Amino acid sequence: MTEVLRRYGPVLTGVILLAVAVWLALLVVLPQLMMIGFSFRPSLPPSKIGGPEDVFTVRNYLTLWTNQIHLAIFLKTIWASALVTATTLAVCYPVAFYLAQVAPKRRLPLLILMLIVPFWINELLRTFSWYIILAFNGPLNALLLWLGIIDEPQRFLGGDGGVIVGMVYVYILFMVFPLYNAIESLDRNQIEAARDLGAGWLRIHRRIVLPHAKPGIAVGCIMTFMLAAGSYAVPALLGGPNSRWFTEIIYNWFFEGGNWNQGAAYAFILLVLCIGFILGAMRLFRVGLADIAK
Repeated sequence: MTEVLRRYGPVLTGVILLAVAVWLALLVVLPQLMMIGFSFRPSLPPSKIGGPEDVFTVRNYLTLWTNQIHLAIFLKTIWASALVTATTLAVCYPVAFYLAQVAPKRRLPLLILMLIVPFWINELLRTFSWYIILAFNGPLNALLLWLGIIDEPQRFLGGDGGVIVGMVYVYILFMVFPLYNAIESLDRNQIEAARDLGAGWLRIHRRIVLPHAKPGIAVGCIMTFMLAAGSYAVPALLGGPNSRWFTEIIYNWFFEGGNWNQGAAYAFILLVLCIGFILGAMRLFRVGLADIAK
């Protein structure tokens, strides 16, 4: 704060803080409070709102536990989001390590630019590109047929596999850059010293790189899991009736079923789940908010 005051002065700093406070209050805190209020009230016609039937109730929350279909989709969303997070971590860790510790400094800007450029395109368009790639008559099936790996085209869309592949691609940068920032601060001399002492690459990563990169891993996993669990576009485009996401159920309550109260309850359950994942990830990696903020 002292540095900000010295750089921008008290007036501009006050304006910035006021703008941030207003933004948080109007776009974050107030909508969440309204959602919580909706979630504890029954769905009533406008004429009955404020009447004797408009009372606080937990009925909207109990609906999830009594509706076996919705509960199964909710549990599937949890493990599938965790799988997306683990897969993204496995894909991004070698990339982040190469960028941070192996790639020549003069080539690093070009490599990072090559990662970023595809994400200048809207998320929906990038998801549609995977829809084309994974289509029954798409290029992936054509390539597999040409290589002789399969005898007939396969249906990659409409299932969880296509959704997971699409999410790993869409959210890959949210894992790469936290990992890169953490690994880039590691002194290369530590790796060289370990190699001189006879340590293999697996031991170097397990004993040196991974412990140093824990804050980056925690941030990447938290962001990827939350984005995956809250995604709507990817499962809606690449999934099907047998691979519905919990966010699709929430969308249906709000915009098709017209039951905002039930949708708010489901949305709040998903929010609590994400908060629980954040706390669990911080405990698992033994990092605090100060470590994550770095």
